[in-house]
Amino acid sequence: MPHFKKLTPNLLVANVERSLAFYVDTLGFARGMTVPDAPPLVFASITSGAVEIFFNDVATAVKEYSAFAGQPIGATGTMYIEVEGVDALHDRLKANVPIAMPIATQFYGMREFAIQDPDGYVVTFAERV
Repeated sequence: MPHFKKLTPNLLVANVERSLAFYVDTLGFARGMTVPDAPPLVFASITSGAVEIFFNDVATAVKEYSAFAGQPIGATGTMYIEVEGVDALHDRLKANVPIAMPIATQFYGMREFAIQDPDGYVVTFAERV
């Protein structure tokens, strides 16, 4: 059996610079690498601790993955990110970011809420209580 080491969401986005700015300036991630080094970008990454997310320009990605042609961007799943200080993060974001799921303590012991990013991806932030 293989030993899986890491999962990095690789999101198709309408505008790499916009996604990079949202995740860095609004959510607080650190900027990773970009391709090319200056806009217009076709790829970028962001990081925070063990969390890493890639952003790919949709037109560029379709050249490698033809199955993406004509498909809407966004997803029906969520990215689920555990954090420390979920209430403070919620309070900081709620006035400026679309809230997809209000903050609540769930029966399975997590306090969580979800936001929607500029491309329609849903990001759930959670903290064990």
